[in-house]
Amino acid sequence: MQVILLEKVANLGNLGDIVKVKDGFGRNFLIPQGKAKRATDSNKAEFEARRAELEKQQSALLDAAKERAKALAGFNLAVTQKAGVDGKLFGSVTNTDIAEGLTAKNIKVVKAEIRMPNGPLKTVGQHQVTIALHHDVTVDITIDVIGEPA
Repeated sequence: MQVILLEKVANLGNLGDIVKVKDGFGRNFLIPQGKAKRATDSNKAEFEARRAELEKQQSALLDAAKERAKALAGFNLAVTQKAGVDGKLFGSVTNTDIAEGLTAKNIKVVKAEIRMPNGPLKTVGQHQVTIALHHDVTVDITIDVIGEPA
């Protein structure tokens, strides 16, 4: 299936690219999410008519993400969890915990934006976590995991 991308999609292409994707990916993800349209002649003409508007929307989203990144730059979040004497947590600190902690500090972050390549944090100490606010904007914050006795 060939689709026209209506926004930048990671590992696929940029706004306006016509790419070939598997039918299921296009039908079940890209099109319902509004990230792409089928590459028919009428959709191509409609896209070209709306290209400037879509580019303006994407640049506005990028600018908003850069502003949010400035607020998060060098941010340090303290999270308290129950831990044993050896410094291992009885649970773990997940992206949901981090998103809730940031929201409590009046910083709006969705849990899907938090990137934890090594999985949930399971030890006491400082950990670096990446927050992807946009495809082109990522910022690293420090999570300070504090252990409290059980």
